[in-house]
Amino acid sequence: MITRRNRLMATLRGEQVDRPAVSFYEIGGYKCDPDDPNKYNIYNADSWRPLIQLAEEKTDVIRCVWPQSDNSEEFSHFFKVETWEEKNSCFTKTTLTVSDRQMTSLTRRDAEINTVWTLEHLLKSVDDLKAYLRVPQRAFECKWNCCHLPSVEQELSDRGIVMIDIADPLCLAAELFSMGDFTIIAMTESELFLQLLGRFAATIYPNIQKIAEGYPGRLWRIYGAEYACEPYLPPRLFEEYVVRYTGPIVKMIQRDGGYARIHCHGRIKNVLPHIAGMGVDGLDPVEPPLQGDTELCEVHKEYGEKMVLFGNLEIADIENLTPSKFEQKVVQSLREGTDDKGRGFVLMPSASPYGRTITANTMTNYETMVRLAENWA
Repeated sequence: MITRRNRLMATLRGEQVDRPAVSFYEIGGYKCDPDDPNKYNIYNADSWRPLIQLAEEKTDVIRCVWPQSDNSEEFSHFFKVETWEEKNSCFTKTTLTVSDRQMTSLTRRDAEINTVWTLEHLLKSVDDLKAYLRVPQRAFECKWNCCHLPSVEQELSDRGIVMIDIADPLCLAAELFSMGDFTIIAMTESELFLQLLGRFAATIYPNIQKIAEGYPGRLWRIYGAEYACEPYLPPRLFEEYVVRYTGPIVKMIQRDGGYARIHCHGRIKNVLPHIAGMGVDGLDPVEPPLQGDTELCEVHKEYGEKMVLFGNLEIADIENLTPSKFEQKVVQSLREGTDDKGRGFVLMPSASPYGRTITANTMTNYETMVRLAENWA
């Protein structure tokens, strides 16, 4: 009998499998601990326990592993990070001082919701960007390691595989700004923005290469490409901001037998040729309209032989559709994603619930994903 680990690896290689793999993405992708009493751990709510158990016991687990990083000593000369709590929220303030210019960012994490809200972005103008670029490159130098990866794999055993999770230069750059400021600066100040991307590339490339060499043959997820999709930026800038800087990452991963999966929400129709042109091994979450702008069957027909497709169920449908209507969505995804001519397909939602309560309807819909995938020839 094929193991869940073997099923996923065969899917990545484009080999025939007994059935399509099924993943709950963050549930099982993150190590959710229902016994951790921390008040910011939403997974210790009673309604989460059956869903976590279902993910660990029945899905083809793709466990996220994040490289651990140590900042350079000079980082603290420019950046000051403060964290404090108020009631049921945790705040983090970052202050950057360059010469006589000071910039701040502020985030908030609430105990009841598994997300971080950015209340204030670090860079708010072109002058802020110019000041940021005056920080010496050595202040951003850091050393990554994945020493914990073997122990994660050992704990998983044959239940699944690890996935090394990293942000691309575009993601690191875009998140310094509000969405409005990012889109304007990326479109009108391309020379400055390319300098910013180059700075992040110089920082992360050596680390990616080291980890790819040290842990060959693993799946990687690279996120950030969606910042260069419509309606935020025109497709011509996808070539400049994603292909130019993420393409080399794909090659580094593949050089040592790894598999590069691009994460890209939203409207991908007009940038799919660029994504495929990078030679990626996988793409997620291939969102249907209205969240996206192309159907899974269209992506599969045009690019399914080249890359494994992960998707294409929306978290809103899992939480809101009746079980009978959601079952129709799952059948459609399985039918469109598992054509014999495709490299492979993993049934997967676009995200996961981020509140403390898992309703009976939501639980039933997750069970439907497993049931239909297990019985799909």
